[in-house]
Amino acid sequence: MEFNVKRLAADAGTFLSRAVQFTEEKLGQAEKTELDAHLENLLTRAECTKHWTEKILKQTEVLLQPNPNVRIEDFFYEKLDKKAPTRLNNHEMLGQSMIDSGNEFGPGTAYGNALMKSGETENQIGAAEREFIQSSAINFLTPFRNFLEGDFKTILKERKLLQIKRLDLDAAKTKLKKAKMAEARAAAEQELKVTQSEFDRQAEITRLLLEGISSTHAHHLRCLNDFVEAQATYYAQCYQYMVDLQKQLGSFPSSFCSNNNQCSSGAAATISVPTLPVSTDPTASARQSHSGFSELLSSGASRKARVLYDYDAAGSNELSLLADEVITVSSIPGMDSDWLMGERGNQRGKVPITYLELLN
Repeated sequence: MEFNVKRLAADAGTFLSRAVQFTEEKLGQAEKTELDAHLENLLTRAECTKHWTEKILKQTEVLLQPNPNVRIEDFFYEKLDKKAPTRLNNHEMLGQSMIDSGNEFGPGTAYGNALMKSGETENQIGAAEREFIQSSAINFLTPFRNFLEGDFKTILKERKLLQIKRLDLDAAKTKLKKAKMAEARAAAEQELKVTQSEFDRQAEITRLLLEGISSTHAHHLRCLNDFVEAQATYYAQCYQYMVDLQKQLGSFPSSFCSNNNQCSSGAAATISVPTLPVSTDPTASARQSHSGFSELLSSGASRKARVLYDYDAAGSNELSLLADEVITVSSIPGMDSDWLMGERGNQRGKVPITYLELLN
């Protein structure tokens, strides 16, 4: 490789001139060429755009992933160009816990069934959240990052080059002022002409880039609309899932009725504790109507009966009951007189008479 001494000396001289000019400007000992007001306004606008884009980007990342440790982990995977491991989100973890517990308590029991339905809904919400985060990352976060890591870095590079060209221009002006000899003045005037041309050209390049910030704002506005639409869709899905869950849980009256047994359609769900009959013997009231059951069901006809309080089936041939629900009952020849056959939808099993009140 050839070692160009003249080139090295020229570069060193240029660097020294810039350093001297910059220092004298800071000390107030040299004049400084000011940028025109329009260009200064464009620079200020670009800095403002950069500042708020960074802030919005950061807060959106916090919204989509509140856990800072997971955010840092995802950041490293992104820098290493590797796919982050698939994780269950909070809704999905809650849903899995509910489903597991529902299976443990038994899908045939009211509580177990309700837990499983709730778990399935939480999983649906978790899937909707995952889709919302993915959509937001592609349509909102990525364009914001591209501006900061692409367009704005280009603006900074050209702005820095403009600063260098300005220092060269002012150094040439200073050199012209100090030139005494005609030959030196001619050389200084030629240098000033060249540096002025380079400065004007770089100022125009920088101006065109900065005016592109308007297009950036328009693009980010479209991205914001996409983000809001995705957010609205996500919340609408969650609302619909919960409304559907409420309707499913409506099959369990004790979960939706107040203590005075008055159910309000469409009202918020409230958990109530079934009230036992006022008696030292909780089945006394039912026993008094035992004979009435025998007489009314002796024909084998089916009738409606209200459940007085909860009953957990002791075997697969029995039917679990919930206080205040209404079931269909009938008698079967040969069955113990203390029991009836109960039906609830597709479920069928023996139920104790002492837990029922026959309806008119």
